[in-house]
Amino acid sequence: MVPTVANMAIDCASPCELALFRSEVTGQPADPEDGPGDTETAITLPNGTALYFNQVPEPKTAKNRLRLCLRPDTSRDAEAERLIALGASLVAGHRRPDGWGWVVLGDTEGNEFCVLLAEAERAALPPVSA
Repeated sequence: MVPTVANMAIDCASPCELALFRSEVTGQPADPEDGPGDTETAITLPNGTALYFNQVPEPKTAKNRLRLCLRPDTSRDAEAERLIALGASLVAGHRRPDGWGWVVLGDTEGNEFCVLLAEAERAALPPVSA
């Protein structure tokens, strides 16, 4: 037997605020029993994995060692624009001239996450060259 991933823990200053942002990102509701001032809250994704937001006293100071990567059902660039309109910030663009690549965004507390190509975009591109 092997374990299953139950949740992804995200340290933050304001769990409720960050959960509300990530709720807009994922389209999944934040835990309705939690609210402003709570030290933890979660969003459960359709596959059962939870994004768990835990309040910590220290601010984020360096690049995340682990990031969530999102595969949109629209397009990479349209999704990045939507998320920026929600309050995300552009951290880095890793788009390649041949169409491959991804975008790194920061959430409302600066935690990095990636927006990948949609499956339809991937299917329309030539194979990756070395």
